[in-house]
Amino acid sequence: MGELILRRRWDLTFRKEVYEIKLNDEFLMSSLFTVAEVEIGRLPLTKLAGTALDVVVGGLGLGYTAQTVLENPNVRSLVVVDALSEVIDWHERGLIPAGVTLTSDPRCTLVHGDFFAMARAATGLDPAAPERLFHAIIVDIDHSPRHLLHPSHAGFYESSGLQRLSEQLHPGGVFALWSDDRPDEDFTKALEKHFAEVEVEVVGFDNLSGKREAANTIYLAKTASAR
Repeated sequence: MGELILRRRWDLTFRKEVYEIKLNDEFLMSSLFTVAEVEIGRLPLTKLAGTALDVVVGGLGLGYTAQTVLENPNVRSLVVVDALSEVIDWHERGLIPAGVTLTSDPRCTLVHGDFFAMARAATGLDPAAPERLFHAIIVDIDHSPRHLLHPSHAGFYESSGLQRLSEQLHPGGVFALWSDDRPDEDFTKALEKHFAEVEVEVVGFDNLSGKREAANTIYLAKTASAR
């Protein structure tokens, strides 16, 4: 998909060390602004009752979403899938701060793979357990359902892709998706065709020292509960 860069720098405005991942000229993630990454790890789990929760996160990045998931004591296992082996390597080598937490937690497994291809496949999202079901599937990869990192991801956001995704969740399970765009009414309607409950959360945060407010969107879609 292009040149991948991990950058660590001292930010003179915020007076702290900053970690950034870039793909070509695009910023994929910065440690300066992590509110939405934390919220997408937290919000779906608030929709789930009980303990022994099994979770998948699509997209590792700087690890804030996965780290937030592991902070929930009800989580039994976490599979984190990332297509970029370099990102996994950075975490395993401790070049990214969250990597120490993720690689030392026995509940967490980092998987090098194409999340979108795995989501389509009959074997599912855990190579070690084909056809396994999950309580939550959390995705933070593309910029939004319309602004993709690669054209091959498009089918995931279409009706057949959402149907297949819903089949990999337990009854009452939750799909959560991060988007850099404002809420998309058409995508929300597509979710409503395949999930029993759909919510859209707009997460605001201060950008550039509070001079401009930014916002991300989190979609939460829940399958019907077992009768």
